[in-house]
Amino acid sequence: MSAHWKRILIWGVVSLVVLASLVWAFQPKPIAVDLMTLQPGELVVTIDEEGETRVRDVFTLSAPISGRAMRIEAEVGDKVIANETLLAEIEPIDPTLLDPRSEAQARADIRAAEANRILAEAAVKEARVELDFALSERNRSRRLHKEAVISARELESVQRTYQTRQAALETAVANRQARQAELDRANAQLISPTAPRSNAEACQCVPIRAPVNGRILKIQHKSEGVVSAGEPLLEIGDPDKLEIVADLLSSDAIKVEPGQQVYIENWGGDQTLNGVVRRVEPFGFTKVSALGIEEQRVNVIIDFTSPHAQWNRIAHGYQVDVRIVLWRDKQVLKLPLTALFRDGKHWAVFIEQQGTAVQRRITTGYRTGFEAEVTEGLSPGERIIVHPSDKIKQGILLEGRD
Repeated sequence: MSAHWKRILIWGVVSLVVLASLVWAFQPKPIAVDLMTLQPGELVVTIDEEGETRVRDVFTLSAPISGRAMRIEAEVGDKVIANETLLAEIEPIDPTLLDPRSEAQARADIRAAEANRILAEAAVKEARVELDFALSERNRSRRLHKEAVISARELESVQRTYQTRQAALETAVANRQARQAELDRANAQLISPTAPRSNAEACQCVPIRAPVNGRILKIQHKSEGVVSAGEPLLEIGDPDKLEIVADLLSSDAIKVEPGQQVYIENWGGDQTLNGVVRRVEPFGFTKVSALGIEEQRVNVIIDFTSPHAQWNRIAHGYQVDVRIVLWRDKQVLKLPLTALFRDGKHWAVFIEQQGTAVQRRITTGYRTGFEAEVTEGLSPGERIIVHPSDKIKQGILLEGRD
């Protein structure tokens, strides 16, 4: 081979190597992605919310009268027995001090009441004298009637007069009692709150006993002091009869029905407890969120269904997390929400076919916070891109990450 052909051959080989290098350098490289093979599995749709435990029936004991409440010696957590355990005592409140004007008026009322009592006493004496005279007249008329000196009509008139005098005496006695009561009431206005009591006048405090069996949950007024009628003193209830109250958004509460299963988590133990929805309250209320937004909330009441031994450490006012099960299916074709993206008005995903990305529209059903049900567009065994980035396009080469 001549030197000329050798040079052509060498330059040809060099050109091919350079061309191959350029082709390799500018050829699209596969993009590393996370792939997932679709398989049917369980999907549980829940409403998640914080809840608070409370005793089902809380009894608030209030002061029945205004007075001085004695110090409550019991402590929170103490056991109480219905109609036996004495929880509090209230001494009727002392009268207030009178100013000079009120005192003068009270003394004048006493003098007036005393005068009225004297008049009433005199009326009683007068009525008694009249009755005695009428009695003697009746007896005399009866003898005269037997002797036929007076007629029966005259006897009846005398007897009627006697009965009238008898009724007048009863009226006078009742009037005297009323005047005596007025005098006692007037004298009571001058009782001094600082006047010492004798043993016979020792105060009889009003006792307050436990209405039901249970334990003391809260003491609002422990120390001795003056209380008003109706003022709460303490709360009692049975801590073994707990329920959970969770306030849900009204849009979520619409989906909740009594009897739905509930998972109770983050209560302090390692295991998840079970519960059931007992009642959805038929009214809502306004609550301001942490972001300052007014929300309409509805209370949902939940009962524990797990054995009491598993949650006997939970007490009144503890915080828990509840997951109310709205829908469940154990054989659902599902995918992560991170694999979804919008394609116009439709949802779409990227699947891997022969090492390239293929976009496909799908239809979704139920969703959780992490997964969605696939109703149309995908089949079990297909591989999807879990986290499609903006670099993923139709037909681009893919390389699955380990």
